[in-house]
Amino acid sequence: MKTTHRLIAAAALAACSLGAYAQKGETVKIAWIDPLSGLMAPVGSNQLKSFQFFAEKFSKTNPAGVKFEVIGIDNKLSPAESLNALKAAMDQGVRYITQGNGSSVAGALIEAVNKHNERNPGKEIIFLNHSAVDPDFTNSKCSFWHFRFDADTSMKIEAMTTFMKDQNDIKNVYLLNQNYSHGHQVVKFAKENIARKMPGVKIVGEDLHPLAQVRDFAPYIAKIKASGADTVITGNWGSDLALLVKAANEGGFNGKFYTYYTGVTGTPTALGQTGAGRVYQISYNHYNMGGDMGKWMAEFKTKFNDDFYTGSVISIYSALGEAMAKAKSTDPVKVAAAMSGLKFKSYHGDVEIRKADHQLQQPLWMTVWQKADKKFPYSPENTGMTLAPVKEFPSYVSSTPTSCQMKRPG
Repeated sequence: MKTTHRLIAAAALAACSLGAYAQKGETVKIAWIDPLSGLMAPVGSNQLKSFQFFAEKFSKTNPAGVKFEVIGIDNKLSPAESLNALKAAMDQGVRYITQGNGSSVAGALIEAVNKHNERNPGKEIIFLNHSAVDPDFTNSKCSFWHFRFDADTSMKIEAMTTFMKDQNDIKNVYLLNQNYSHGHQVVKFAKENIARKMPGVKIVGEDLHPLAQVRDFAPYIAKIKASGADTVITGNWGSDLALLVKAANEGGFNGKFYTYYTGVTGTPTALGQTGAGRVYQISYNHYNMGGDMGKWMAEFKTKFNDDFYTGSVISIYSALGEAMAKAKSTDPVKVAAAMSGLKFKSYHGDVEIRKADHQLQQPLWMTVWQKADKKFPYSPENTGMTLAPVKEFPSYVSSTPTSCQMKRPG
């Protein structure tokens, strides 16, 4: 009898152990759906390498013991192509997707994922948003299946204007943005925040231009100069920012730029040695953070001769590993429930996926373009320049309220 009891106890212990690590050794496929062709291809290529680079690292260290595999699919920056990519990913058994370049694409994917999950119980998909920052995605269009790891536009403008209101040389602001949901939201929140915090500042002009189609921004720079603007706020990214600052340099515009994406592929080279002290970036990370981030960036540059800047990739893998360990499963329904409200440590400190809307609450930094030095040595695209931090905004400062009325399974 004693032997029998011992065997039962051992079996129970083994079952508990198996339950605790039920997902260990599984391969978790993540479909990356973003541009690898067209004007935004350099950004997409960099980010695909980033996801693959950290998939290898986190496959060795995540607490769930899973292996991450990234499948890259070119969506040509098109919502329609992205829906085709989503179908192709599902045909390969993918249950996790990530995207971030273009809120127009993200909106289409959120809707498609919602419909798929409603119609196909047991085959649910999670959307891990690395960079699409339209605030509607965690407000009126919020979804249980969507998790955003970038800071949205309302958060970035909140921090940006908190910094700007203390700059006495800002009198006349021009708003230049891309003509799609993201650009429209930058304009909306910039106007609201400037009116609330900077009543003496005038908005002297605004323009919306086609996404990833303009090759010469000289006419826009001429309009900015004619308006008398001393400052430009732009949410432009990729070629649309690189070509804008190139035109500003060539057109002799000496005002300030407040941006989201100065550190992203192409823009450092377009700026070169110019723009020191005049070009600012608000972001959830920067090039001179040191610590693990500094080591990873150095390794990434050695391996790819490229700069790592999409820190949300790290937060995504950190959250997935923690949630899968907590859920003891890789099933998206269980993992989504575990990620909702999850608090974890990422490369930039303690962060939280807010349960109400699945928006990551995280610190932001204002950085300025200047010469690299001993204190801030990292030089993107070998320009001899860097983005140096001038102000940190803790999570509670940059956090903005949500109107999300989330529908949860069951």
